[in-house]
Amino acid sequence: MKNNPYLIEFYNHYDEESRLASRHGSVEFLTTMRYIEKYIQPGDRVLEIGAGTGRYAHTLARRGYTVDAVELVQHNIEIFRRNTQPEERITITQGDALELSAFPDDQYDITLLLGPLYHLYRTEEKRQALREAIRVTRPGGVIFAAYVISDGCLLDEGFLRGNINVADYIAKGLLDASTFAARSEPKDLFELVRKEDIDALMSVFPVSRLHYAASDGCALLMREAVDAMEEDVFELYLKYHFAVCERGDLLGITSHALDVFRKQA
Repeated sequence: MKNNPYLIEFYNHYDEESRLASRHGSVEFLTTMRYIEKYIQPGDRVLEIGAGTGRYAHTLARRGYTVDAVELVQHNIEIFRRNTQPEERITITQGDALELSAFPDDQYDITLLLGPLYHLYRTEEKRQALREAIRVTRPGGVIFAAYVISDGCLLDEGFLRGNINVADYIAKGLLDASTFAARSEPKDLFELVRKEDIDALMSVFPVSRLHYAASDGCALLMREAVDAMEEDVFELYLKYHFAVCERGDLLGITSHALDVFRKQA
């Protein structure tokens, strides 16, 4: 991952903090935090791999948890450090999700892998990132892994907004002409997958899945409507989203998915 110049250039200019802070972007953040809150316990140690500018890491540190963070992009690390408050028990290290040798085995109660799998394109690279996240997690600990889902992005960025030309993507081999499954390369920045890809990826690991959720559901697809909601309507929308985000018939219609699994004791 550290050798992907497209990735470094993108995050040197991208405002990830604002993405998660927007009304529609907050759905992903609030959903992910809701699942973290199901499993995190007082005194737990947290590792966030690919922490970005620290939205999750700082939130948890400000709630009193001890958090270690790893981030590849120096620009993000600088913002992370600026956002650190004196009372936070938190560290930030520059590093790669594929190689966490600085962190010992079986160390963390909660491990977050909420960004690196967006930017890994080969099965073995993805499994290496997952393997490292599992290794540093204690037996019985819980890992949270996030993915970019192809169908939600295709509907939103392709058919609805026209930010991508669907026919052109098919012609270039980035979409299968029959199944519409996506194929990405580093220059495309984001690896787009489906749940069956994630299931196959996870099949080799000694873990048990706790949840698989459409973490933002239709929030990006209907972002203008979500952003225009009155507060009470948005709260009702969130209640609806939380109620249905694990429904099998809705899992594909999302831009991001969250896989939550436990390391075998």
